[in-house]
Amino acid sequence: MSVLTLRLAGPLQSWGASARFTRRTTESAPTKSGVIGLLAAAAGIERGDDNALQPLAALRFGVRIDQPGTRVRDFHTAHHGVTGKSMPLSERFYLADAVFVAALEGDPQLLGELHAALRAPVYPPFLGRRSCPPSLPVELSLHDEGGLKDALRDEVWQASPWYRKQHRSHSEIELTVLREADAHEHDSADTRRDQPLSFAADHRRHALRTHVSYSVRIHNPSARHQPRHDPFEALDEESA
Repeated sequence: MSVLTLRLAGPLQSWGASARFTRRTTESAPTKSGVIGLLAAAAGIERGDDNALQPLAALRFGVRIDQPGTRVRDFHTAHHGVTGKSMPLSERFYLADAVFVAALEGDPQLLGELHAALRAPVYPPFLGRRSCPPSLPVELSLHDEGGLKDALRDEVWQASPWYRKQHRSHSEIELTVLREADAHEHDSADTRRDQPLSFAADHRRHALRTHVSYSVRIHNPSARHQPRHDPFEALDEESA
């Protein structure tokens, strides 16, 4: 098994797992459906091609919250493309200035093809909605050793420089991980309806998926190392 890691960073992101009428919310971290959709678009898989979608949906998924961002709300207006009639006012939520590391584990050949597709995508990637383009290249690396847990723990902290600067006093940073549950973890796992079954425009379908949440501590490359201070050092020099 290999693991493909992605960097999901942009001015705005929106990862909706549910929508009720004109209220479109966002989860606090990317959904599996949203990330698989991003990969499917890069690979040129059409919305109604459920057979081509299945191998991607079978990949094991996890995400690390490197920079949680801020939730913002927008009132959205639109007009019908043919009649010009005004559409209902909708309320939409986004994550501003967020950064995530997503990881997918599975067949090495498939992940290698997806990694190449991200470098030359058929359709441009977006972070949950078409109005949310990434600000940095999405692909990070392809790990041939270790598994999903290792990749989410070992990948370098991807937070923005201004955000890392706020945490320079810490040599390590604690980050939240949301990862697809292993078989022995199901009793303590939560569920989310974001397992994609079909992206067909007229009948999108998703199934329940189990995931666990925990924290990892990783090295802070922006840590400011304080010089060691010994309050008795001056006294020792005098006595000498």
